[in-house]
Amino acid sequence: MDFCIQLGPYITDKSYGGDRVFKDMLDQAVFAEKLNFDSVSVTEHHLVNILMMPAPLQFATQIAQHTDQIKIITSIAVLPLHDMRVYAGEVVCADIFTQGRLLLGVGRGAFAYEMERMGVPMDQTQARFNESLDLLQKLLSEEEVSADGDYYQFDPITIMPRPMTPGGPQMMMAVLNPEGIYQCTKRGFHIQTTPLAGRHQLLRDQVAGFCRAKDEMGDAGAELTLSLSRLGFVCNSDAVRNSCIHRANSYYARFDNVFTGPGKVDNGLIRELPRNQTAEELAESLMIGSVQEIVDKLGEYSDLGIDRFIFNCNFGMSQAATLENIQQFAEEIAPHFSYKGIGVLEGACE
Repeated sequence: MDFCIQLGPYITDKSYGGDRVFKDMLDQAVFAEKLNFDSVSVTEHHLVNILMMPAPLQFATQIAQHTDQIKIITSIAVLPLHDMRVYAGEVVCADIFTQGRLLLGVGRGAFAYEMERMGVPMDQTQARFNESLDLLQKLLSEEEVSADGDYYQFDPITIMPRPMTPGGPQMMMAVLNPEGIYQCTKRGFHIQTTPLAGRHQLLRDQVAGFCRAKDEMGDAGAELTLSLSRLGFVCNSDAVRNSCIHRANSYYARFDNVFTGPGKVDNGLIRELPRNQTAEELAESLMIGSVQEIVDKLGEYSDLGIDRFIFNCNFGMSQAATLENIQQFAEEIAPHFSYKGIGVLEGACE
């Protein structure tokens, strides 16, 4: 299993400032490379204070300027919000500027508040995503591409400059539904998933969808990988654990508001709404706990066949505590899983 740090910007007070938030993220990325993490991931979200990154490709190039080897994942880029004729060129440039270290994670978008205020109603996101993805792949792999679809109609064009490698950077699909994971794997995509705050059985079903597709693909799917994203924090005392649970519950009270809830946002700050899940139930589903507790949970993930674990410890803790946590994860947890740092991933489901 390889390990990734999710650079998930989250603020509850706008006075902290985007400049400080993004410097914190950059410092985490540089530190992650020093500790031999496989990768860092960058989200895309607009208009809200959770996972607050409206320019992931730009930030990926910034990370590349301060690092040498670590992979940089968009986790995820929201295709329906972009014009593929422009976005394809931006992807090519980001791939060049990151020296080929970009792994392009893509998805349809998840927050109705964000999507609808950007002009893309949620009931259109799947159709727009499907058309956008097909078009993006063509623009990155072919020349003189034309379109006559529901959302794109244009005469033949050729994206310039051309990608460094045919088809552009590798793509990873963000999918939650187990059947969707199966279908996307069959199409040849790497997969990123998460049960969010859900129960372990959902994760088992997600992994099963991936493994079923790989088994059916045989050698054609041998190089495909499954990444799992979870919120968590290494806790060295009951006091730290209680603080983490409180902060995680507050984080998800906002996250749920825009993910499955009414989308109540006040001047860019997502309102914290009551949750049905108790704080302790939430803690049990996440990666909050002692070194041994996290090792035990990761052991289950490893046994299932997860290739990469994406660790998000950015949910309201201080920068100093977060850096300390990243270091403790690298030194005391990752070595239990034959942590090989930067390198080629082994295939899951073997």
